[in-house]
Amino acid sequence: MAALLLRHVGRHCLRAHFSPQLCIRNAIPLGTTAKEGMEWFWNKNIMVSNRPVSPHITIYSWSLPMAMSICHSGTGIALTLLLPGNFESYLELLKSLCLGPALIHTAKFALVFPLIPQLYQSGVVVLVLTVLSSMGLAAT
Repeated sequence: MAALLLRHVGRHCLRAHFSPQLCIRNAIPLGTTAKEGMEWFWNKNIMVSNRPVSPHITIYSWSLPMAMSICHSGTGIALTLLLPGNFESYLELLKSLCLGPALIHTAKFALVFPLIPQLYQSGVVVLVLTVLSSMGLAAT
């Protein structure tokens, strides 16, 4: 079945490539231009209601994930614009300090330790949702 479909599509593509008049022959001219269509759309929206096309930002309530995302983006932009050099220069600076593996691993652990409970909670949530969605799909 797939081979027949592939053969049909291949023949259609070759036919369209070698004889483009077949494609043009079937084309239907449009009754209106794009500019007329756009004018009709905007006039209709103005006549129907006096509302904006899209909702304003004032109707949304601020949430923690939204604020964190904005702060994260702003911090990234500020660091990119204000810090001289690039990532490799800072990596070389850390390597030149010769801190030793014990101190580096201790610092990494100190940074990650407060996040361990959330890591396990999110992992359990993902596993539970995976099992539930699998059971739901198997039941249908």
